[in-house]
Amino acid sequence: QLVESGGGLVQPGGSLRLSCKASDNTFKILNMAWFRQAPGKGRESVAVVSRSHDTYYADFVKGRFTISRDDAANTVILQMNSVKLEDTAVYYCNGGASMTGAPGTYWGEGTQVTVSS
Repeated sequence: QLVESGGGLVQPGGSLRLSCKASDNTFKILNMAWFRQAPGKGRESVAVVSRSHDTYYADFVKGRFTISRDDAANTVILQMNSVKLEDTAVYYCNGGASMTGAPGTYWGEGTQVTVSS
């Protein structure tokens, strides 16, 4: 089970920190990822972190977002900086994703991020 937290309302240019807590140690062996889905659009990959802490980022977040993992705490973090209006979406934690951004089997329920002035 994956549980996201940290979503909310943020102004353009601001920062937000999303957290995903895994229920057990199973997820330590998996690549972990964040996806997002904006209103009226499909779900898209945002960032992936491997067991060895290699990372993949979608072009639209490179240089702004940072993904990291703390396996001791079974937690994956998405640090969002310099957010834009178009970052508004429901953000989902995913377990088992590929390093090219294809989703894995395990999903959280999502956390809403709204960027608005």
